[in-house]
Amino acid sequence: MPQRPCIRRDGPRGRVSHPLSPVESGEPQAPRTAGLVALDVVRGAAIGTAETVPGISGGTVALMTGVYETLLTSAGHLIAGVRHAVTDVPRGRGLGEARAQLARVAWRVLVPIILGMGVALLTMAHVMEGLLADHPETMRGLFLGLVLASLAVPFRHSRAAATRSGRDGAWTMREWALVALATVAVAVLVSLPAGNLSPEPYVLVPAGALAVSALVLPGLSGSFLLLTLGLYEPTIAALNDRDWAYLAAFAVGAAIGLVTIVKALQWLLEHHRRITLVILTGVMAGSAIALWPWQDADGGRVAPHDPMLAPVLAGLLGAALVVAVLVVEHRTLARRSDATDA
Repeated sequence: MPQRPCIRRDGPRGRVSHPLSPVESGEPQAPRTAGLVALDVVRGAAIGTAETVPGISGGTVALMTGVYETLLTSAGHLIAGVRHAVTDVPRGRGLGEARAQLARVAWRVLVPIILGMGVALLTMAHVMEGLLADHPETMRGLFLGLVLASLAVPFRHSRAAATRSGRDGAWTMREWALVALATVAVAVLVSLPAGNLSPEPYVLVPAGALAVSALVLPGLSGSFLLLTLGLYEPTIAALNDRDWAYLAAFAVGAAIGLVTIVKALQWLLEHHRRITLVILTGVMAGSAIALWPWQDADGGRVAPHDPMLAPVLAGLLGAALVVAVLVVEHRTLARRSDATDA
């Protein structure tokens, strides 16, 4: 979970609100215990595993596990620090600004998560490839349950963004319309037929940029975009075969995508937090259509057919897991708030 230096209650009903993380607020970061570090490695592994599965967004998993904004703001500060170090320091200036930006990165959270992601990408790609091939309906049912239940995360945070500023947290008609528009737009995007591009460097660089942009955006799956471009299987094969030339070209594109989309999203969350979270809710909802368990060989959605029980049970299990995480988080925050008030 992102570190929270305190929990405060706003409004006449004493709603629990979520202040900025220590990185954003400028407060010192509390030491991380071995247990929290291990948990961050697991969170990173979950995010990395999600990115190997078409239809599942690593950004969605980051939102579900409570580290999305910490990762996003840390990535933004890291990019800014590296930019100052590369462009300004050689000219004899910008060293102080580079240090200041790098100091605002939540390294104690970021490093374990990146480690977990890297391990998962290298080890889980083969496992997920086998599970999806052997049990496609069940796995899609599980992921659909996870995504539908996790819609509560940006929805709840968007309401909290309003109550912290003293406004009513209920969505307006305009915001519901934006959710509907985002839902339809993403549903159309993820329903596009798969292509078949050649895995050449001039193709891999923009493909990597698109994939990592989807990693940052909850609801959009980088793997699904690669599947749409016809590059999913070659990329999984490159991971499994350690094709470093392929992966290097892909990584260049990923770096370009990170620099552009991370800064844009960071600015939006800082200046237009509520409306950004509202739209992200629609993006996640629209992406769920790609996870309909019953599909034909070309990925088209079809009516439910056997097997039916396993996908339904898997979907319920996925939803229950998310609900359990949210309940535990809410109770933990409430206990911390009570302790702070006392």
